[in-house]
Amino acid sequence: MSSQKKKTERDERRGNYPHFLQIPTRWMDNDVYGHVNNVTYYSYFDTVVNEFLIRFTGLDYCKKEPVGMVVETGCRFHSEIAFPDVLDVGVRVRKLGNSSVTYEVGIFRQGQETPAATGHFVHVYVRPGEMKPTPIPDHVRKGLEVLVVGD
Repeated sequence: MSSQKKKTERDERRGNYPHFLQIPTRWMDNDVYGHVNNVTYYSYFDTVVNEFLIRFTGLDYCKKEPVGMVVETGCRFHSEIAFPDVLDVGVRVRKLGNSSVTYEVGIFRQGQETPAATGHFVHVYVRPGEMKPTPIPDHVRKGLEVLVVGD
């Protein structure tokens, strides 16, 4: 057995994510328990991934080119967030395959070093109307390569 400690979500730090998007929480994000509802975290995942794709790969969802369809998501909650928190949402790519990409996301309260939540988000690229896997377009792959991290 290795003497090295296995890395966990709790070991995550801001520096592990190459791209961030600042997202302010909204009053409507809170649920009756006074914190951001769990389903809202997935909207933050979707927002940071698509902001990156639009800004850095030229994603234009109105064109008839392949697009990433979400096939899997997951989230681990480490501490509460609530309105009016401002979040720094980090994204990296764990796996860049032929037709799929696995993103990992960290949600940090502004000024905090450790995440309030960590998760993943998987896209499979398909041609609109066909819904069958297709290779990730070269210009998208090139943009995503800057987010790829190793173990």
